[in-house]
Amino acid sequence: MTLHYSMLDFLYFEACRRITVPQEYKRILVVDDEENAREALSKILAHDGFQVASAGNGLEALNFLRSNDVELIITDLNMPEMNGLMFLRELNRTYPTSKVIMITAYGEVESYVEAITLGAFEYINKPVKYDDLKKVIDKISKAA
Repeated sequence: MTLHYSMLDFLYFEACRRITVPQEYKRILVVDDEENAREALSKILAHDGFQVASAGNGLEALNFLRSNDVELIITDLNMPEMNGLMFLRELNRTYPTSKVIMITAYGEVESYVEAITLGAFEYINKPVKYDDLKKVIDKISKAA
């Protein structure tokens, strides 16, 4: 098995392997201040049949959510203006049924515990393996 790497070390996936996308989790919002990482993840998810929107931080994401529905949010932890934990707190207040996967390059026990306590479904350290992320998306789909 040969692994092909995306634009960044942010994530990697097995190329040319199409997956079946659960119908109930077709729309995903990717929130990350690193443009290259956001675009790489968005392109890989879109390649697998997801409808993907993106935002550069929590404030942009909240503005997007005011007029758009998504079934799943994948957000970075460390972002300017509104970090992932602040974003998660606001989601709990305004969109309490949101399904969230938190990703970070700076995983710490404290932020993990807080993210899970605030309702994040999963907390994944970068670099994200796409197959692992896909398993989490499938798990969220089955839990719904």
